[in-house]
Order: sequence, then C-alpha cells, then structure tokens
Amino acid sequence: MSRQSILESEDAPYFRAMLDEAVFHRAASQPAVWLEQLEALLEWQKRPNVTLQLLPFSAGLHDLMGGSLTVLWLANGKAVAYLEGSKSGELVEDSGRVEELRLSYDLQRDKALSPKQTTEFIQQLVKEIRSCLPAEPT
Repeated sequence: MSRQSILESEDAPYFRAMLDEAVFHRAASQPAVWLEQLEALLEWQKRPNVTLQLLPFSAGLHDLMGGSLTVLWLANGKAVAYLEGSKSGELVEDSGRVEELRLSYDLQRDKALSPKQTTEFIQQLVKEIRSCLPAEPT
C-alpha cells in the first residue's frame, strides 16, 4: 500500500505537515513538474484528515532546521519521534526527549501560517508559475 493510499483509506490517520517556506522557493527543474506538485498539495489540503501549514522565513532560525521530524502516536498511547537528516535517521523512544521534540514542533507551529493562509500562499505561487509557462498551442 502506498503512503498516499493510506491517507485516502476509510480509516485514514490524521496527518499534519509543517513545510518550511524554503521548499516553496526551491523549484523542481521543470516548471510543469513543480506546478503538478503544488497542485497535489492543494488537493491534499482539501482532505479532512490532512492539514498543511507553511512555516514562513519570518519564523527565524529554530532547532528543527536541517531535517525532518515525525511524531507518531502508537496504539498503546506512547509517542515516538523520528528525526531524519540528509544522511541519517534516528528513532527517539525516550519519553522525555520525545516531549522536548513535540514542544519544539509546537513552538514552530505557533509561528506557521494557518491552513487557509497556506492554501492561499500555494494558490498564489501556482498562479505565478502558470503565468511563466509557455502558452499551449491552440
């Protein structure tokens, strides 16, 4: 089962992602591919179990830069975290450390754009990219 199909299933988990503004300024090598990726984010944002938020540059430097953080709540109620960098990953099971990472995440989420503002940001970017694409032959 692909990751996307998990989020589309009847018993889909709730998924929240906070994306750094930098990812929206590092375009795919082909504008059409970049446009497709952004439009896919807009479609995902419509799902009731998916929330996307953009962390703007104005949020400043923070301790979660340089990689990604995934926090999972297991069936037994325990939370674990997975930190992933460009060359390594680390599963964090220590509850104290997981709580520190959750706090760091929450502090950054407080600085993020709302889901609605994030959608508007992506829509504006899509509009700008479309204006730069060559016109389709008629």
